[in-house]
Amino acid sequence: MSFSRKILDWYRENKRDLPWRKTRNPYRIWLSEIMLQQTRVAQGLPYYQKFLEAFPTVHDLANAPEEQVLKLWQGLGYYSRARNLHTTAKMVVSDFDGKFPNTYEGLKSLKGVGDYTASAIASFCFDIPEPVVDGNVYRVLARYFGVKLPINETQGAKYFKELAREVMDPKQIGDYNQGIMEFGAVQCAPKNPNCMFCPLSESCVAFQKNLVSNLPVKLNKTKIKNRYFNYLVFLDDSNQTLLEQRKGKGIWQNLYQFPLIESKGEWSEAQLEQKMGETNGYPKMQSVTLYNMEPIVHKLSHQHLYTKFWLVNPLTELDDGIPWQRITDYPVPVLIADFIRTFKI
Repeated sequence: MSFSRKILDWYRENKRDLPWRKTRNPYRIWLSEIMLQQTRVAQGLPYYQKFLEAFPTVHDLANAPEEQVLKLWQGLGYYSRARNLHTTAKMVVSDFDGKFPNTYEGLKSLKGVGDYTASAIASFCFDIPEPVVDGNVYRVLARYFGVKLPINETQGAKYFKELAREVMDPKQIGDYNQGIMEFGAVQCAPKNPNCMFCPLSESCVAFQKNLVSNLPVKLNKTKIKNRYFNYLVFLDDSNQTLLEQRKGKGIWQNLYQFPLIESKGEWSEAQLEQKMGETNGYPKMQSVTLYNMEPIVHKLSHQHLYTKFWLVNPLTELDDGIPWQRITDYPVPVLIADFIRTFKI
């Protein structure tokens, strides 16, 4: 029995009941694919449902304010996905009359849509024989065929794409692509894969040669940088606070935060007070208190943020202050959202 036939048979018996598998609507498929990049299904599913409630069509999403999109996305991380999502929706409406392109090349022309997403939409919605290659597929192919080429280098990525095309079932491309991704997520999982009850184990190179834990190969190219954040949580006698919107490039672009001072290391209360005294623009303070004695370490893919929240009582009522009870209306990074959820005034 062929590789693709075993994948298809396994999928029909074991596939999870997920809403985006009950439609061929390109908008809904696209939404699920963007959301599930770097996100587990269990985490992404509630967001998918919330987005469809708020934006049932691509026109609804295109016409929404960015702030609403970012607020609904809050907690999913990698916020560039949300900004690209919004931009793409506008592009589909303005350039394609609200209809997603029905070719692989046309789909790839959309912002934020790369080879994987274009292949997924093309195959799921339009039966175009394009193989998908995501993290799950890399893992299945690397283990089954014993491929040791790094998946995050050009040569490896090209090889796996060609291999995926060779072994796919072009006549049942939608189910096959869904199946191999599901197989990687459930059966051939990153840790503790269910090899003893795997329909591919008899011919799996990694299983036969005890290489399962070594494949796929991914080179560690990311150098982690430590950064030190000091958030100033102003709170006046009327329970008003201050928020600022992050501008410029960055993963948290256009999200809101408390006023931020970045330092080269951890600061004491005296160091913070001195810096605030030197920096123009901050309201004069009556007192400052450290909220968390130990820094909260927020780990991102390329940096670790050592974060302290400082409670600042200003001398006078804040100009342009935001009532604390309205603070949850603003889209904020999950680091800020966690603080807001736990802090009691």
